[in-house]
Amino acid sequence: MSKGRAEAAAGAPGILLRYLQEQNRPYSAQDVFGNLQREHGLGKAAVVKALEQLAQQGKIKEKMYGKQKIYFADQDQFDMVSDADLQGLDTKIVALTAKVQSLQQSCRHMEAELKELTSALTTPEMQKEIQELKKECAGYRERLKNIKAATNHVTPEEKEQVYRERQKYCKEWRKRKRMVTELSDAILEGYPKSKKQFFEEVGIETDEDYNVKLPDP
Repeated sequence: MSKGRAEAAAGAPGILLRYLQEQNRPYSAQDVFGNLQREHGLGKAAVVKALEQLAQQGKIKEKMYGKQKIYFADQDQFDMVSDADLQGLDTKIVALTAKVQSLQQSCRHMEAELKELTSALTTPEMQKEIQELKKECAGYRERLKNIKAATNHVTPEEKEQVYRERQKYCKEWRKRKRMVTELSDAILEGYPKSKKQFFEEVGIETDEDYNVKLPDP
């Protein structure tokens, strides 16, 4: 055992007695070890030994719950508490609980505000953003001015003509694709090879070969 661990073990009874009196609630040896190990560097064996020593000396009480021993401070050392005192403590606990909840809610609001502020643009960043937007707006205004000044506008009649021609060609495209599909399906019924091999031998190129898709009607 190291010197530090030995010193901690030697002082364990006093540490555990003070801890149980301050907390005034039952603990198992494992609970005490888990709660004090990091702060005081106590080993579990030292904790178990110190608790048993304190119990034998009558400084604390122990009880068996199943296969586990529970240790707690001797209640005789504490002043008797009246029902009125208990009621007063309950009232105080309720008030403090409400205060804690209110503070937690305030903290959440403040954290949300802080997150919003940290994610917002700084003043120099906002000024830069404004300048960029002004520059972008100026470009759009210039573009709009050129469009209005242009003499080669498409008339409604020309637009309608283009739309009709598009419909015409798409209709023809759809018709021819259906014809080729029906014809190739009929041939493939007696063809010994796959559809892909048939298309390659005949030289048929599909829309998929060129990554094109027939527009919706």
